[in-house]
Amino acid sequence: MGLLDSLKAKLAPAKDKVSDLAHQAGPKIDHGLDKAAKLVDEKTKGKYSDKIESGTGKAKHAVDRIAHKDGTKGEGPTPPPAA
Repeated sequence: MGLLDSLKAKLAPAKDKVSDLAHQAGPKIDHGLDKAAKLVDEKTKGKYSDKIESGTGKAKHAVDRIAHKDGTKGEGPTPPPAA
C-alpha cells in the first residue's frame, strides 16, 4: 500500500465527519454568509455588489459540495450554479 493510499484510508473517517457536520450546519452557514455579505455590501455602499454576490455563491456551493448535497461526493470540480 502506497503512502497516498495509507493517508486516504486514515483520512476517510474525518472526511465523512466533516461532510456530516457541513450537512447539519448548512442552513446556518448559508445564513451567516448572507448576513456577512449584506454587511460588507452596506459598508462598501454597493460598490462591490457583484463580486460579493459571486463570492457568496461560490462559498455556498463549496459548502454544498462538502456536504455532498449535489450528489458529486466531492469528485472533481463542478461549476457553481448560475446566478
